[in-house]
Amino acid sequence: MKPILLQGHERSITQIKYNREGDLLFSAAKDTVVNVWYSVNGERLGTYNGHTGAVWCVDVDWDTKNVLTGSADNSCRLWDCETGKQLALLETSSAVRTCGFDFSGNIIMFSTDKQMGYQCYLNFFDLRDPQQIDDNQPYLSVPCSESKITSAVWGPLGEFVIAGHENGEINQFSAKSGEIQKKVKEHTKQINDIQTSVDLTMVISASKDNTAKLFDSTSLDHIKTFKTERPVNSAAISPIMDHVVMGGGQEAMDVTTTSTRIGKFEARFFHAAYEEEFGRVKGHFGPINCVAFHPDGKSYSSGGEDGYVRLHYFDPQYFDFELEA
Repeated sequence: MKPILLQGHERSITQIKYNREGDLLFSAAKDTVVNVWYSVNGERLGTYNGHTGAVWCVDVDWDTKNVLTGSADNSCRLWDCETGKQLALLETSSAVRTCGFDFSGNIIMFSTDKQMGYQCYLNFFDLRDPQQIDDNQPYLSVPCSESKITSAVWGPLGEFVIAGHENGEINQFSAKSGEIQKKVKEHTKQINDIQTSVDLTMVISASKDNTAKLFDSTSLDHIKTFKTERPVNSAAISPIMDHVVMGGGQEAMDVTTTSTRIGKFEARFFHAAYEEEFGRVKGHFGPINCVAFHPDGKSYSSGGEDGYVRLHYFDPQYFDFELEA
């Protein structure tokens, strides 16, 4: 089936997220706008306007009531999903790189960049306590002095956050105490993206060291490795099959000197158990920055450096992809 092209951004896409039902797709980009789309036909539902810098991250809670965004304008904002009204503004001293709701939708976490002399912090707010929001005082703020957080997700039951760092480390931060519960370093370079499986038992990390790796989310045991020849910008786990999809490509500055074929701007499908690649999907005119599976597993979408979001539908039993000779 022909992919649906979502054209609603003027600059490169930074993150895409489906809600739990999968009827909505949220896209954040460097052009300060957050869009929400109907995933079934690619129609744009609306935008969340207010940020004044590149938006690095977006998340939506369990019952699609609220949306959380983090931006380079040094703020993390909470929105009403239905109306697009801004509910809360949390100001920080540096750019907000990652953000996320826990499973209940009551606790939010976000991490700030290490820049302009400011430390990287992982902040936790309880939305049930309006005082925290009004005073801009998180109930827990964890400094990350060694290496800044580049990607983070909530673990199962909202007990901890799994964070990937610039130096390739993956840490578990307790949401109660802020302590590091577990630490692994399987990657040699920066971790670009971390995503969980649908049941939160596994996480997949995408790294600049040309690999994506599968971990057990509780023990952080390393399970599988998927190797490519290019930096991996994003990876996602299929909710219904033993498949992972990965998106990547070379650095943006090298792109102009190569043709689209050499640029390897395809989404690549690997078998999760055998670690073997079995399919590729071409499409983007530039590196793929983020990939996400639809919760029903029957489609996936990718957001690229070219500013487009592409929705691909497929029958998971039969992958009619171009296979490399």
